[in-house]
Amino acid sequence: MELKTKILKLIESPEVYSDTEKIELLNEFLEALNDGKIRSAEKDGNNNWNANIWVKQGILQIFKYSKMIDMSDGNFAFFDKDLLNTQKFSLESGVRIVPGGSTIRNGAYVSKGVICMPPMYINIGAYVDEGTMVDSHALVGTCAQIGKRVHISAAAQIGGVLEPAGASPVIIEDDVMVGGNCGVYEGVIVRKRAVLSSGVILNASTKVYDLINNKVLFAQDGKQLEIPEGAVVVSGSRPINNDFGRENGLSIYSPLIIKYRDEKTDSKTALEDALR
Repeated sequence: MELKTKILKLIESPEVYSDTEKIELLNEFLEALNDGKIRSAEKDGNNNWNANIWVKQGILQIFKYSKMIDMSDGNFAFFDKDLLNTQKFSLESGVRIVPGGSTIRNGAYVSKGVICMPPMYINIGAYVDEGTMVDSHALVGTCAQIGKRVHISAAAQIGGVLEPAGASPVIIEDDVMVGGNCGVYEGVIVRKRAVLSSGVILNASTKVYDLINNKVLFAQDGKQLEIPEGAVVVSGSRPINNDFGRENGLSIYSPLIIKYRDEKTDSKTALEDALR
């Protein structure tokens, strides 16, 4: 019986499994996540990203059937679900985890060639592809999908989306530069080679003003906000035009696309092979 079928049976008819069988199944599920054999979202042939609902439902079953245990280590006290311990890596894993307090949770796929600078955190269901750097104080949230050669700069937050199970997680495609202190949340899709300058915040209700194409980008018709391929996004503002806003000189945060990538942008955002 394939893993998907077994997880769906656990959700619909849990009584068919003994307690031991449930834990064995969930460990098999976690191993498939760790190996990248299954993932929380995938791109279809039309360049659209779709959530794998059964995978996200499976992650929820881990929380349901795990027990709280004492995971304390020396003077550091930790208490969490027994199946959600820290993922174990070896030198052969090919992941560079620099010493200093980083954690990768069980159930996250981290490819060979990924660099993890301390302290950073990668949560369950996340997928981090080869050549990516997760810098200090950065977060890769639950089920976030990160492409190849992405730079997630210091203190950037890639938000997690686990519930509802049908909701698309945050997607960061290949060769994206995420600047320091950026925040990408609520299923936003950042297409390949885009650049988010320091401090850009994107969520499901954000409007992005494309100054090159004279259009406003926003989530509509049940779809996610998408940052176009190669877009260079900076933090900006626009005035509040009601009487109170004008009287007090108020403005509201608005991210702006000020250009699309060119050779000058590429030279500034090029990843250094020597680091990898």
